[in-house]
Amino acid sequence: MRRPTAIVGAFSLILASCGGGGGSSGGSGGSTTPIVLPTPTPAPANLYAVPAQESLTQADVQRILAQGIAEAQARGLPADLAVVDRVGNVLAIFAMNGANQRLLVPTGPNGSTHDLQGVDVPGAVAGAIAKAITGAYLSSGGNAFSSRTASMIVQQHFPPSAATVGLESGPLFGVQFSQLPCSDLSARFSGTAGASAFIGPKRSPLGLSADPGGFPLYKNGVVVGGIGVMGDGLYGFDPEVLDVDHDNEEAIALAAGTGFAAPVEIRADRISVDGTLLRFSDATIADLRSNPAAAPGFGSLNGSAGVLTSVRGYYDATAGILPGQAYGSEGSGVRAATTGEFSNRDAFILSNGAGANRFPIRPGTDGGLSAAEVTALLEEAFRIMSAARAQIRQPLDSRAQVSISVVDTNGEVLGIVRSPDAPIFGIDVSLQKARTAAFYSSASAAAELQADPDPDVAGFVAAVRAFLGDPAALTGRTAFTDRAGGNLSRPFFPDGEVGRPPGPFSRPIDEFNPFSTGLQSALIQADVKAHVGFVLGGPADVPALCTRIPHPKRIANGIQIFPGSVPIYRGATLVGGIGVSGDGIDQDDMISFLGLYNAGARTGTIANADPAIRADQIVVPVGAGVRLRYVNCPFAPFIGSSEQNVCQGK
Repeated sequence: MRRPTAIVGAFSLILASCGGGGGSSGGSGGSTTPIVLPTPTPAPANLYAVPAQESLTQADVQRILAQGIAEAQARGLPADLAVVDRVGNVLAIFAMNGANQRLLVPTGPNGSTHDLQGVDVPGAVAGAIAKAITGAYLSSGGNAFSSRTASMIVQQHFPPSAATVGLESGPLFGVQFSQLPCSDLSARFSGTAGASAFIGPKRSPLGLSADPGGFPLYKNGVVVGGIGVMGDGLYGFDPEVLDVDHDNEEAIALAAGTGFAAPVEIRADRISVDGTLLRFSDATIADLRSNPAAAPGFGSLNGSAGVLTSVRGYYDATAGILPGQAYGSEGSGVRAATTGEFSNRDAFILSNGAGANRFPIRPGTDGGLSAAEVTALLEEAFRIMSAARAQIRQPLDSRAQVSISVVDTNGEVLGIVRSPDAPIFGIDVSLQKARTAAFYSSASAAAELQADPDPDVAGFVAAVRAFLGDPAALTGRTAFTDRAGGNLSRPFFPDGEVGRPPGPFSRPIDEFNPFSTGLQSALIQADVKAHVGFVLGGPADVPALCTRIPHPKRIANGIQIFPGSVPIYRGATLVGGIGVSGDGIDQDDMISFLGLYNAGARTGTIANADPAIRADQIVVPVGAGVRLRYVNCPFAPFIGSSEQNVCQGK
């Protein structure tokens, strides 16, 4: 999830950009010899175990709600509770009598109200859903992350604390603006009982949440959903990781999930990033004020302690409590690929619930990539993933598991494939990354942003041009990855160095918090606010397009600002982007970069950008000069191989 420990000097950054962390993208770029992987192809057997098809039953959901309600009563904090399955279907929302329905988002440090900062609506149910989805989507059979974990990895310093000022930003900085309600990938609740009602992955009303009170739910070691709780009216984040909070919402969610808790050995506090253990929960079983095993039956609480509550666009209470879909089934919307859909026997794809692949491999709509080239890209990236050592999975030396997306220059999806147990959040994020790389690298990026009806969005073009000293920035002369664009999206540049200016795609630090990152949040804030209005009774939902640029499909589910993508070229011509998400950010970088490299060697027609136009040729005039990054690959990344700098010179 993490590049090397924070770099504290501009000169060090310049040196690092020449190949630190397993190699950037320097070198001649002339080699076309494929990476030799330690795993034979095709593999003699499946490399990945397929998760058992476990799911939450109606009785399970009733028990979860009853346990949470009992703890809320013991604490004197009536709350809203939401339960979702692994692919985001809302199975129940329970509003306790007297629950605070306020959802107040913190303002910036100086009181700024950019983007989602300062939102104050009677939308606590939306916050509960977002927390539940966060727990479900960030987790897998190899890692269990909570909304508290999310808080730790999206802030301006990692780990977030008054004692860590000067360290780089969180490894998944910006992931909170994924799974957006306007996304063209995330499915929508139909409000009917038809076949499409339970197809996932579903959208979240507020993206992913950094507010403690959301946990994944497990059965027999298999993640089956999430629980989210809102009761205090505040929808924020935890800026101080070195203390222990006594958070009522987190305790209620912990009690609710008793009997469905994540296995201890895969929880976030067993996974380290740069030598720092992540946080899973500040609440413990010993902190509970009720005995979950003695919680009253749900039937005695429903109607007396509160009621099941409909949430427009997400849940119809007249249908009662719903059972969850078993991940991997056709009905879940994510299942194993057939041999006709994808060649690798380990592959999973997104399904429409009626047997068809939602995103089958196809040629570009812009006349660029052929179907054969898209096939090569996905197959070669899948091979790199299958040989790579995971960063965020237990046990150690597990294989990486990610989602992989390929798009053309119009932002159209040309294919999506994933491993069996990759976290769900990576599906939407891999598409965001692929689109962002293609968009930033295109000849029309500046013109598109300048044409956005929001002058705040248009202003970022002038900011990046002034920052780089390049009046022609974002006109296709430079190949941008998400790592390079992310460098420019941090509230300090270089990343983490207090006292330095903000990157040109970021808000200044006194106007920054996780609800207002800069260009990323400015692009989508109007649609998220409009959607919340719809949830609360407004006239119409937002379309499945997250931006208002002239050609919104190009970044239709929003942009992403943490690493894991590269643009795709045919000679000097941009033809698309490939994005990867679900494991460590260096692993994501490597899979996209080497996947394209090997696809180029295989086809002889496509390639990574020429080194001369890659973003790591840009030296920003800050201090002694700071070079942007292109990709950063891990050292000795392959299981069964001691090869070190696998990306160097490619």
